[in-house]
Amino acid sequence: MSRKPMARPGGRSARVQEAVHGAVRELTGEVGRDALTVPLVAARAGVTPSTVYRRWGDLQALLSDVAVERLRPEALPEDRGDLTADLMAWAEEFLDEMSSPPGRAYIRDALLGDPDGGNADRCSAYAAEQIAVILARAAGRDQSAPEVESVIDQVVAPMMYRILFRPEGLDAAYARRLVSGLIRAS
Repeated sequence: MSRKPMARPGGRSARVQEAVHGAVRELTGEVGRDALTVPLVAARAGVTPSTVYRRWGDLQALLSDVAVERLRPEALPEDRGDLTADLMAWAEEFLDEMSSPPGRAYIRDALLGDPDGGNADRCSAYAAEQIAVILARAAGRDQSAPEVESVIDQVVAPMMYRILFRPEGLDAAYARRLVSGLIRAS
């Protein structure tokens, strides 16, 4: 059973989602991810297990939903006044967050509980939205800028591959090399 994607619910639905997501985050910190169960999460959230099952289907789908929300950027990318500086700062922060142990766990959870690919689409959209802000700022400064998809292909995709499959040696210098290569090619 797969839950239906929901756009920021309101009212009781929002309160239930907030309570259940909060319970997952708290319990993960207290007992660890492997000890989580739907009844444990439901009890902490103050809802019945059937509420969790009805809304999310199973624990993995719930963990996936929480992970996607945790991967959502909390702020716009920093404006450093220059396309290269903006992209480098964003890429370094993206790499740092996603390659951290919690970041890698969120990526795995987001994808594991998402058989239809909707969560992957949402996570990709988060990155594309952040990149679009950076590129729009560059255009506003009359700077030549690559397309969003070029940044995805030449910066984000290699970082994600390395994060998932070859995490050793990932650092700010790697992110800067990718951005420099993109800028030179543009």
